[in-house]
Amino acid sequence: MKLRLGARGSALSLAQANLVARSLAPRVDVEIVPVRTTGDRLSAAGSPIEWKGDFTRELDTALLEKRIDFSVHSLKDVPSEVPKGLTLAAVPIREDPSDVLVSSPRRRFGELPAGSRVGTSSPRRRAQLLAVRPDLRISEARGNVDTRLGRLREGRWDGIVLARAGLARLGRLGEVCDLFSSDVLLPAIGQGALALFAREGDEGTIGCLEAIDDAPSHDEAIAERSLLETLEAGCHASVAGRARTRGDALTLEGGVFSADGATALRETASSSRSDAVELGRTVGRRLLERGAASLIGGDS
Repeated sequence: MKLRLGARGSALSLAQANLVARSLAPRVDVEIVPVRTTGDRLSAAGSPIEWKGDFTRELDTALLEKRIDFSVHSLKDVPSEVPKGLTLAAVPIREDPSDVLVSSPRRRFGELPAGSRVGTSSPRRRAQLLAVRPDLRISEARGNVDTRLGRLREGRWDGIVLARAGLARLGRLGEVCDLFSSDVLLPAIGQGALALFAREGDEGTIGCLEAIDDAPSHDEAIAERSLLETLEAGCHASVAGRARTRGDALTLEGGVFSADGATALRETASSSRSDAVELGRTVGRRLLERGAASLIGGDS
């Protein structure tokens, strides 16, 4: 069987697409079809991303128009509302969702001198970094992984914060200087997970993708995305969440933070894996009851 896999043209997205293709071989012959997205164009220009869908819209359209058979995304880039006619067909085994520090010269986070410049374009990371190190100077760091690493070497920053999963898939874990625990940096919703989307009703493609679906990773993704949907938070909100499975049990920690890091709301709850959607709603409602909406600020 031959299937066309749509992916963004970035080095990381193509690495993820090749990982999926290898996982499906030899039963499925995968042709990778690069699709340039609005998010890619904005990122290359150093412009801010206003909506998560900027990274997914063109791929969704190509899928709906049957120019590709399925698509791969970093789950953290996928909006909580999936376009009508598409379905999340599979979530392969998830990478460690932790954030990491890459610094120049090499230092651990606690070794960065007061006033060090740390690059990140993520409000979530900014808020949590300032909560533990208000002495740091947090500045915008846009572009793909290679671009940000190159600018770090040029001396624009003393360190940058990236997702460990992206560096792992690019074979660049050797550049990591420190790994953040979730007590310090709670990851982004869906970080470390890949999302494979197909057209609803395309049972042939969906059946093929189910072979590489990892049930625990999929359940974690459902719980975290349910939390995001309950909070009605967009890409500019300082929202985080991490679900963990153990046997048939599922635990979810969610967090919402003020932009300056002065206020942090965290909630944790557990359930059976079959109740992943309700678990996300439970954690989300608890955060809203504590005033999370005022920190999210109505971002969309």
